[in-house]
Amino acid sequence: MLDQLTEREQTILERMSSGLSDQQIADELFLSLHTVKWYNRQIYSKLGVSSRTQAIASARNLHLSRHDDLPLPPVSRHNLPAPTTPFIGRAQELADIKQLLDSVRLLTLTGTGGTGKTRLALRVASDVQKDFTGGVYFVDLAPLFAPTLVPNAIATVLDVAQSVSQPLLESLKHRLRHRKLLLVLDNFEHLLPGAPLVSELLAAAPDLKVLVTSREPLHLYGEHEYIVPPLELPDPEMMDLHRLAACESTALFMQQARAVRADFELTADNALDIAQICVRLDGLPLAIELAAARIKFLTPRLLLTRLSSRLNTLTGGAQDLPARQQTLRSTIEWSYNLLDAGEKQLFVCLAVFQGGCSLEAIAAVCGDGLPLDVFDGLESLVNKNLVRQVESPGGEPRFMMLETLHEYAWECIRAGNEAETLRRRHAAFFVELAERAEPELRRSHQMEWFRLLETEHENLQTALRWSLDEGDKTFGARIAGALCLFWYAYGYHLEGRHWIQQLLEHLDAVDSRYRAKLLFAAGHIIVLYDLEGAKSYFARSLHLARESGDPVATAWALILLGYSMMFDVEAALATTEEGLALFRDLDHRPGIAQALNIVGEITRATGDDERARRAYEECLVIAQETGEKRRIRFLLDNLSFLAQHAGDYSYAQELNDQSLRIALEMNNRLDIADVLAGRAGILGLTGHPEQAARLFGVWQATLESLGAVFQPSNKAEYDRAIAAVRAQLDNATFEAAWLTGRAMSLEEAVALTLEQGFGSAI
Repeated sequence: MLDQLTEREQTILERMSSGLSDQQIADELFLSLHTVKWYNRQIYSKLGVSSRTQAIASARNLHLSRHDDLPLPPVSRHNLPAPTTPFIGRAQELADIKQLLDSVRLLTLTGTGGTGKTRLALRVASDVQKDFTGGVYFVDLAPLFAPTLVPNAIATVLDVAQSVSQPLLESLKHRLRHRKLLLVLDNFEHLLPGAPLVSELLAAAPDLKVLVTSREPLHLYGEHEYIVPPLELPDPEMMDLHRLAACESTALFMQQARAVRADFELTADNALDIAQICVRLDGLPLAIELAAARIKFLTPRLLLTRLSSRLNTLTGGAQDLPARQQTLRSTIEWSYNLLDAGEKQLFVCLAVFQGGCSLEAIAAVCGDGLPLDVFDGLESLVNKNLVRQVESPGGEPRFMMLETLHEYAWECIRAGNEAETLRRRHAAFFVELAERAEPELRRSHQMEWFRLLETEHENLQTALRWSLDEGDKTFGARIAGALCLFWYAYGYHLEGRHWIQQLLEHLDAVDSRYRAKLLFAAGHIIVLYDLEGAKSYFARSLHLARESGDPVATAWALILLGYSMMFDVEAALATTEEGLALFRDLDHRPGIAQALNIVGEITRATGDDERARRAYEECLVIAQETGEKRRIRFLLDNLSFLAQHAGDYSYAQELNDQSLRIALEMNNRLDIADVLAGRAGILGLTGHPEQAARLFGVWQATLESLGAVFQPSNKAEYDRAIAAVRAQLDNATFEAAWLTGRAMSLEEAVALTLEQGFGSAI
């Protein structure tokens, strides 16, 4: 009988057998209570029992667990990053913080940047995992630029989807309400206006605890502050080597020095110099790490000499900063002043980037006027640990700056007179990158270009923000026009609309050559949910494109205008065919493919399946020639819908299977979710309604988490499929299956779908 249970059902039965209540099982497995109760009914049915007691007895009789006499350990749930180096010292701080966490619900670790607040918080969180059955979750707030984004960051980590029926904050409260969970909010100092959110979550969830790192407290009622001190300092008068090696600050220095010089040793000759270096740096971990990196090139004695002269002259920064912040600023400035003129210029220039940068971007933005080879300078900064080299998703090297160093470099930009020049160069590079990428998104290397735009997402946002706040509105319009397909394809529908709507407010300030493109983008991003609004934008774009004599822009505006008119079939087809003819005259293959696809969408939506099939099949031939994989995936889905209309479910599922392989290869969450929705439709029409309902639940939750919507031409397909599923299930079963799907991750749904395969569906 046990082999009839799914993996999830066996997991729940194991927990039931260990004596956990339904609510405790829900907390541990991050399910709703209703979902656990629904699974209980499935378990009882498959085991042929009618009660919880009988189910437990049956499981034990069948030896479900090989250790029935041992209590089950709690499920380990966390997203804590694994440490890359051994944790050093902090025994007293660890004990103090754990003791405080036993009795308080909001604890904020404060102190200047560089004291190791994040590392300490992560170690505490790792140590106390067993005390939080609901999980321990780390939320990095450093990349956020607005307090309003804090709820979204927490929701992303907790996998809480945006719901159309309630605000995100309410969804968060609901998720946390019955969970014994520790939330670690890292780097809160620049988002303090958003701090009241923490109080709201604590008020809604009595078993929630929050550990915060910030350069200052959140100033909330019930908050306890713990000031993280510097590392333990050595006593230069006591030069016992064993004691010195065990001292926290010198141990960290030795660890970091050996990272750049594996043969470096603590000796009687260098012990006093190392001890004095740590004392001069006030035991601040970041300062010690920066200093230790110099051991690659300098002896401790030479390092101490340079350090001594710098600290004597660089005593304190801005008067409104705490003393430790001034010390850290002095340490960073000392490291900065060890650079030669060209290295300093390059280091400062790198601050204009957000989320890292490529070699190509550095050369374009920072290379002009640099008195050294840009790559030599970059290599030097990496060797000096002022810049980190990582590998991008595409395998190319990418360069990042630590947050504190980035802030310091940005202050250097603002203190000079180069800020506007650098930001304009930065924006110009990413305008060119976006425009270079745009046509490639419809060709054979589209996957690489989509991946590149995803990698440069933060830089593109930075360029758009500069354009709107203080820069050139035309730059913003050009980026938005070029990124429209990227936003559309990857589910950034709300973000795209956010930028485009702001730019439209400055349409008169945009160079006339780019207004048609911006209006086209405005229509393209809302065509999914507002056909009339999109129609207006496409019509205005068409007018400007014709005025300027741009045949390509005219053809694009025509075919998307036709799509927006899809329910006025005659006018829609006439308009689309006009654009198609223009694309054929231009031999613009991606445009021809898009136009044919739209003809198929219009005719399929209005019941002319034969004409739709002809259009799709011609489009498929062209897409295979150009290598536009994402277009091929769309066409496989569309032809699958037609096969379903004809009752050919075997062919429909074969096409859907091919589509899923492409979606997984492209690793696009929106595409994967859409393919699963198509598969749900087939399952619903072939006698598998519960599986279908679960997949529809996954699809809905994924779209909500992305802020995305589905194609209006597919609405009738989904409505028909969901109605067929509902007709086969009672309301309770349908809702339970749908909610189970919503609780699954997209990855879980894909794994389950691939495991089950299509064979059982037909």
